Amino acid sequence: MHWSAKTLRRFMNFWPPFLGAGIRVKEFADDGSRVVVAHKLNKLNQNAVGTAFGGTIMAMTDPFFMLASMARLGKEYSVWDVAGEVRFLKPGKGTITAVMEIPDETFELIKERTADGSKYLHWFDTEVTNEAGEAVARVRRQVYYRRRRSATDKE
Repeated sequence: MHWSAKTLRRFMNFWPPFLGAGIRVKEFADDGSRVVVAHKLNKLNQNAVGTAFGGTIMAMTDPFFMLASMARLGKEYSVWDVAGEVRFLKPGKGTITAVMEIPDETFELIKERTADGSKYLHWFDTEVTNEAGEAVARVRRQVYYRRRRSATDKE
């Protein structure tokens, strides 16, 4: 299934785990170059000490490098989110935001590394920041890429 960036943004905003956690997709560029996700803390989505759950911070970035890549690369590629790491730096209070960007050069590298059908694993880094622009967490996501074989490749 291949959805447009606009459809993905709408779907993710109503996806029950994100809806319940208070995670909102604010921006999803059509070309897969940029995704902005925010979480506004309230009484229903805070942990025992009144801050954002660590799992919520991690979930803010969970599918987006993969989904942005799928939006950009299309059906010609198999794309999977395969690993994630987080380093918590300070409590997440108020509204926290993750800006995930994939520059054109990264997409060119992916195409180059997978041109012969090889798999390629790429790490993406992003920060989750508070309203003052301070880093709350540093998140790394690893995404798997492989160019799919076409009918002409199989012959």
